[in-house]
Amino acid sequence: MIHPFDDEYFMKRALSEAEQAFREGEIPVGAVVVCQNKIIARAYNQTETLSDVTAHAEMLAITSATGWLGGKYLTGCTLYVTLEPCVMCAGALGWTQIDRIVWGASDPRRGFQRFAPESLHPKTETSGGILANECETLLKNFFETRRK
Repeated sequence: MIHPFDDEYFMKRALSEAEQAFREGEIPVGAVVVCQNKIIARAYNQTETLSDVTAHAEMLAITSATGWLGGKYLTGCTLYVTLEPCVMCAGALGWTQIDRIVWGASDPRRGFQRFAPESLHPKTETSGGILANECETLLKNFFETRRK
């Protein structure tokens, strides 16, 4: 059983966002930003919908969360995202000074850990692999439907 307010609980919320992206034909990546155990922002990839290569779930969640907080920093917040952030998203997250980033599936081809592991703020903590199988399965299913 999932207990409220743990990493699995919030990653399930990010997965719900990713499932919405899947339904809309977007690469199924979802994100939520949490502050004091409350979701203050939720987003999913919308690069196709918005015709914007920067419309990743993390970028949209950052914009929403900073708007909710009324400032550009996400100190005291945690981002939950279903796929390891890319270099662009990690760079933006570094500027937000976010406390923590938690992801589901790793991205060995495009993830920030491979190309820019120092891009985050020095105090940002990271955790990967939360509900990784569920996150990977959703991505795999999406790309299999595209290849048919």
